Amino acid sequence: MSIIKRKPDKQGRCYHFSVRYHNIYGKLKQYNSKAFLLKKDAVDAERQFLLKNTNSIDTSVITMNDLFNQYLDFQKDKVKVTSYIDYKKYLNKFECIKDIKVNKFNINHFNLWKETIDKENYSTTYKNKIYSFLVGVLRFGEKYKDYNLSDVMRKMNNFTNHNELKKEMNFYTYDEFIKFISCELDLKYKCFFEMLYYCGLRKEEANSLNWNDINFNDSTISINKSLTQKIKGKKYVIIPPKTKSSIRVLKMPKILSDDLLKLKEYWNNYKNMSNSWFAFGGIYPLVDTTIQREQLKLEKLSEQKHIRIHDFRHSCASLLINNGASILLVSKYLGHSNIATTLNTYSHLYKNQFDELVKTIDNLDNKN
Repeated sequence: MSIIKRKPDKQGRCYHFSVRYHNIYGKLKQYNSKAFLLKKDAVDAERQFLLKNTNSIDTSVITMNDLFNQYLDFQKDKVKVTSYIDYKKYLNKFECIKDIKVNKFNINHFNLWKETIDKENYSTTYKNKIYSFLVGVLRFGEKYKDYNLSDVMRKMNNFTNHNELKKEMNFYTYDEFIKFISCELDLKYKCFFEMLYYCGLRKEEANSLNWNDINFNDSTISINKSLTQKIKGKKYVIIPPKTKSSIRVLKMPKILSDDLLKLKEYWNNYKNMSNSWFAFGGIYPLVDTTIQREQLKLEKLSEQKHIRIHDFRHSCASLLINNGASILLVSKYLGHSNIATTLNTYSHLYKNQFDELVKTIDNLDNKN
């Protein structure tokens, strides 16, 4: 380490580091750091500087935690902001292996980590999301940092739990939804929940809609963006939709179109109202917590069971399927990336239709 102690500045900072290094082009460079209050801060800063700027790094001094942070830096401008937030949350799931040197990381360390995660009360799906993050980190280390991690990756496997019961899918039938929505007196929330139920939008898709996205001439809505309130320090951020397939134009049922027209007339009474206003919230989108409170209030007033906000989307799928919609149309309506996603999620709702198919085959046999 090349830590230098100099005369303290006005804030008492006296520790610096000075390093000569080869950049990614192989050119020898010199760097003199700013001042630090504590020696350990200068040591950490020197290591982080070398991690980011040196072409070849000795893996004997690089920890798994360093590799995780290198991966985060690499992904910051390559993934959606919501994905990046999730990645940062995953970091605290690797406490048991974070201090292991990259060149020492082996299958025993992986199994220790896996056992630690298995003890947590996480769903198998969530465990495998964390596992996928780890795989992404190791692949990054192999491809971009020339770390030798292929041996351990070949031996790794994901989480399985054959005894885990699949969570029961909750949804409102049409009659249940009518009872639920009939208790809503606030037009903006009435339209919001109708949008979720009749059109199957994700909450983030619905909350991002503005009046430019709604065409009353042909009763259609254009879904082309999403909205997140998860970014610290910001009320909301408009982001791209979940997938390319999420971009779609849907026909609205008359009841929703009529209510939205009334809602627009309501907003038109506000000074400076424009089509760029959010359809449901006005100048700002609806706040996630107020949506939750409104839903709980309506459930209590209508004496209906509690369902998750995402279950309104499942309710839409159930409504379509139970009224004869094909799996292909449901898939396109919901904006799924592929029909396999729809089949995996809703195949059980097609049971009665599958039974009818078998009867059709049986009838053909009887005719002969």
